[in-house]
Amino acid sequence: MNWHPFLQGFRAYLLLERTLADNTAEAYLGDLRKLVQFLEIRQIDLQPQQIQLSHLVDFILWLNELGLGARSQGRLLSALKTFYKYLLIEDLIHEDPTEQLEGPRLNRHLPDVLSYEEIQRLLEAIDLSEPQGTRNRAMLETLYASGLRVSELVNLRLSNLFLDIGFVKVTGKGDKERIVPIGDEAAKHIRIYLESVRRLHKHIDKDSENIVFLNRRGRKLTRVMVFLIVKDCALKAGLHKSVSPHTFRHSFATHLIEGGADLRAVQDMLGHESILTTEIYTHLDTDFLRSTVMAYHPRNRRE
Repeated sequence: MNWHPFLQGFRAYLLLERTLADNTAEAYLGDLRKLVQFLEIRQIDLQPQQIQLSHLVDFILWLNELGLGARSQGRLLSALKTFYKYLLIEDLIHEDPTEQLEGPRLNRHLPDVLSYEEIQRLLEAIDLSEPQGTRNRAMLETLYASGLRVSELVNLRLSNLFLDIGFVKVTGKGDKERIVPIGDEAAKHIRIYLESVRRLHKHIDKDSENIVFLNRRGRKLTRVMVFLIVKDCALKAGLHKSVSPHTFRHSFATHLIEGGADLRAVQDMLGHESILTTEIYTHLDTDFLRSTVMAYHPRNRRE
């Protein structure tokens, strides 16, 4: 499978015939490279002229599951349609597979994705003068830094923190374990919480001794409690969106993908059942995963 000549020709078409700006052309090409990555992940060895509508529908639904925002999906659809129009003009195809292609009808069911500025507002609304505020900041930083499910957050274990090398180990659906990179900001707030709050608990329930985040009684937090904490923080930040712990997971994925991160790395970090197989996992380089987060996650950028 070699799409490079087609992408190069498409780039020339955008710049010369459509007279688009360089950055707009690159955005279109970036969206098409996402399709190429999807085909590679699914081991679909096809050239552009062999792609059918069914492949494109699967691709859009796949991105939808990852949490890609509606605006980005719209731009991606535009890129696909423009690319196949170019192939028609060049007589490289006789039928356009994007003619009947529409965006997924699942958008209204997706949780809102917060912008990076909204994430910052929410985090800054937490009162760090209170012990529980220090814990809550560490939890929400972790959700956004690593894209964890709320069940993975409340079950996160001290023995699975590897903050010195920038990773945490989580147990996801089906008791599958995965290694997830964690940024410096989240690691910093976890350390602050462990040293200044958790260590000072007078009594910790025996079953929760290895659990990272505890309630006032020294027990593991419930999923419902995390939902309430997130809702309260969003209210204090003045966010008029439906915000839940899962919103952080979708924001994590969307911000990485929109920033240009490798889709295979994002998939594996999310631990999505449809792609998390032993074969794929064992071939992933953890240094590559960490470099993906450090390069594309907004929380790790330095001005």
